[in-house]
Amino acid sequence: MATNPVSGNSAADIYSALNGTKADSTSKTADAQNRFLTLLTTQLKMQDPLNPMDNAQVTSQLAQISTVDGISKLNSTLEKLTASSSEAQQLQAAALVGHAVLVEGSKLELVNGKSMGGVELASPADSVKVTIKSASGAVVRELELGPQDTGIAQFIWDGKDASGTAVANDGKYSFTAKAAQGTSTPVTTPLELSVVKSIERTGGVTRLDVGQKDLVSIDNIKQIY
Repeated sequence: MATNPVSGNSAADIYSALNGTKADSTSKTADAQNRFLTLLTTQLKMQDPLNPMDNAQVTSQLAQISTVDGISKLNSTLEKLTASSSEAQQLQAAALVGHAVLVEGSKLELVNGKSMGGVELASPADSVKVTIKSASGAVVRELELGPQDTGIAQFIWDGKDASGTAVANDGKYSFTAKAAQGTSTPVTTPLELSVVKSIERTGGVTRLDVGQKDLVSIDNIKQIY
């Protein structure tokens, strides 16, 4: 069967047509540059020989179009860096699945007689006290963590009271923290130990499921184990 060549169309034209774009299309910035240079060239040709354009003025106009071009390229580079950073963050979040992390929260779960939590201090403290409570709100144990610097102070609870007697069964508990620095009270944030179950990416933001009511941002992860 004979085939008829498509007259008037090059391979590039056909490719561009299939992709909904023109092969010789230029960006808006390039169009603006071409118009500016055409205008400047015409202006130079039509200038009064007895009153020519000031060299400083020409240089200024060239500098302006160069600046616009530079800003356009900078914006393009920043967009690429942002996209690359977003992809890297998603990969980093995926690597956290199955890992234990410290996030804001006051839950404390006793498993096989062991439990762990943390306290984030906004400033140094002479003393930090953690109060562990049962599901009913009854105080089960108080832990004295002693002096702590700014940052995260970890604690471990083995289900025992101050005398070393096991008083708690495996299950869910909660805790509060209070710090003191002289007569002031440094701000404390309770941190609970959770396991990353999955990740979710919506609206360009990566969030993690750590078993809390709401998903948490990867930026809210305080420590990773």
